[in-house]
Amino acid sequence: MPSTLLHILAASTLAIACARSDAASNDNAKKSATPTPATLTTDAAPAAKAQDSISARADSGRVLGNAKAPLWVIEASDFQCPYCKQWHDANFQKLVDTYVKTGKVRLAFLNMPLSMHQHAVPAAEAAMCASVQGKFWPMHEALFASQKDWEVLPDPSATFASLAGKTGVNMPAWQRCVKDHLTLPMIQADHDRVVAAHVNSTPTFFVGDKILEGADVNLGAAIDSALAKSGKKPGN
Repeated sequence: MPSTLLHILAASTLAIACARSDAASNDNAKKSATPTPATLTTDAAPAAKAQDSISARADSGRVLGNAKAPLWVIEASDFQCPYCKQWHDANFQKLVDTYVKTGKVRLAFLNMPLSMHQHAVPAAEAAMCASVQGKFWPMHEALFASQKDWEVLPDPSATFASLAGKTGVNMPAWQRCVKDHLTLPMIQADHDRVVAAHVNSTPTFFVGDKILEGADVNLGAAIDSALAKSGKKPGN
């Protein structure tokens, strides 16, 4: 398994909508293709095309868990999506405690900023520029915790900078990364790959051969099923 984030392979593009638990309203958009389980590959290139140190560090920074974990869980999310926050607040820590810390799962985050959310891309850039410095997950936590505050601001850049500072990043380097949009190509590549995998809502999770959409998914059951199918024990 490479240290870089798995990329998503598929051909078709669908409309995107932030949804709670299913995508029934988008059935027409799904006529072109049915999602196939094999949308993740283990011999993937990094999420961004450029093989530069910024992309490599940002990519590895948004992966959590033991490299020997028998199962990958990929989360496609939007920092401004209320349902992503709903899932995060109710389930993220439980996922980490039950599956990631126990070595059963390796978790990776894919950016899927939705056009309906005006601050979704800047929030993703704030997180990925923190990821360059190994601070993605603290910034991830800070952005969801304060979503209700910054989503209504005309310009949340000062708030994002304040949050980044509290994570302990080197601020001049983080500010240059944000100002020069150094992680934007990676964020766009994330978005394009998720859409190409026939995903039309956030949050969406890739677990083994399953694609699960919405804040109310039974992720634990899907993980347990995938682990049972793999026949592997943590650390193998």
